[in-house]
Amino acid sequence: MVKRCRKLFGDLPVRLGGRTMFGMNCLSRALEDEGATLVEFALASAIFLTMLFGIIQTALAVYSYNFVSEAARDAARYAIVRGNQCSVIAGTDFNCKADNAAIQAYVQSLVYPGLNGNNLSTTTHWYTAAAAPPNMTWAYCSSDTPAACASPGAAVKVTVSYPFELNVPFLSPMTINMADSSQMVISQ
Repeated sequence: MVKRCRKLFGDLPVRLGGRTMFGMNCLSRALEDEGATLVEFALASAIFLTMLFGIIQTALAVYSYNFVSEAARDAARYAIVRGNQCSVIAGTDFNCKADNAAIQAYVQSLVYPGLNGNNLSTTTHWYTAAAAPPNMTWAYCSSDTPAACASPGAAVKVTVSYPFELNVPFLSPMTINMADSSQMVISQ
């Protein structure tokens, strides 16, 4: 703009926006416009980048919730094959223990990309069948030992929770507590 202004107008009078300016005034006007453009770009890009990083963080939150749901299903599957009639397979390190501590250790050993496994926590509840099918209902088993409630045909419900750190530029960071549960019938 500066070169074009000097080349086109030199010291000739120029009419811009109802005002008559000479070549040097045109040059200073061009410099003022370039500064305003820089400020406008800085403000617009800050808003745009905040929105862009907000969208990225929201996508990461949905991604994390998907893995929390998968961890709940995996933990319930882990518990249903470790009921009170579970038998150790010779020559393997198969563990028949299925209390909340064992389930939590299993969930934390799962490797999910982008999640800190140590922040995954579980809550496990066992239920007994209160009514026979087709009107199946479940009653909470209040026994202190899960093995007493873990007979085949009973149910286990595992809830997995994860604190997700939401960090968006220019906004204060916050933690979203994600949780999902899965309930399955114990098979052995």
